[in-house]
Amino acid sequence: MNMKPKEEVTKKRMRKPLRILLKTLGAIAAAIVLFLAIIFIVNIFATKSDQAKTVPYGQHVSVDGKNMNVLIQGDGKETIVLLPGYGTAAPALDFKLLIDELSPYYKVVAVEPFGYGLSDGTEKDRTTENIVSEVHEALQQLNINRYMLMGHSITGIYGINYVNKYPNEVTAFVGIDSSVPTQPGMDVKFPLKMFAFLKNSGLQRLMVKFGGDPYAGLAFDDHTVKQMKMLSNRNSNSSTMLNEMDHISSNFKGAQGLTFPKDLPLLLFVQADNQGVAGWIPLHEGQIKDSVHGKVVLMEGSHYLHHTKFKEIAENVRTFMKEAK
Repeated sequence: MNMKPKEEVTKKRMRKPLRILLKTLGAIAAAIVLFLAIIFIVNIFATKSDQAKTVPYGQHVSVDGKNMNVLIQGDGKETIVLLPGYGTAAPALDFKLLIDELSPYYKVVAVEPFGYGLSDGTEKDRTTENIVSEVHEALQQLNINRYMLMGHSITGIYGINYVNKYPNEVTAFVGIDSSVPTQPGMDVKFPLKMFAFLKNSGLQRLMVKFGGDPYAGLAFDDHTVKQMKMLSNRNSNSSTMLNEMDHISSNFKGAQGLTFPKDLPLLLFVQADNQGVAGWIPLHEGQIKDSVHGKVVLMEGSHYLHHTKFKEIAENVRTFMKEAK
């Protein structure tokens, strides 16, 4: 008996599901490619639209042949220089609530380092040394030579270098949940290529659009929120930001041998319940233990304490500086 016809039928039956599977996978792949292409094109047009809608603020200062944006508010006799935490896309706007509280009493200078806010990006490595030197040069250009240094998060790393490098200029250091050189977990390797892909493909914009609103329930006005969101789409995971991210581990290591000068007034606002970093409060208490005039103020709230505790921070700064004198 000849079995070949039956074998042919069996083979045809087996090929049919395979063809269907291949066609299905091909259709899915094509859909993914089309989806990514649409997201990419939309991101290009949205980026141009954001650029046209961005309202300038502050002033540009020439540093290293590039423009660094600086916002100055208030005309008090004493000056406060504000520096942002890592990844804060629009520092001068992010600090707005705090600046409004401080500016009736101080001259407040919010510096937007390269890659932040309305400042240019740069190809220069984002080492602590380069960042500190660039900020200092911006202040020199503005003839600001005596000031209190205040900053959020990673400014704890850049700031400890800054006050040791320019001790005759800085009158005090104020940290807003500032980083500590010896805090654990800062030797992590970040997926830089993935972040760059999300940025360049437009997927980052999509994720931000459908993600939670980080400013919901805060005291920012609608205009400021819209501007911050547009600048976040522009600056987050830019090449400058990713270069800084790539240097986070080495910048922390480089600061581990540094301490704040004993005679420098040191005020640290610290998140009272930080579940992410072991020993968060003791780490900061260790920084002030040898200070002639040092103080840790615990505050309930998120890492961005200045978003909700801006009034308390401003009041504590004024009281602390009066005591320091």
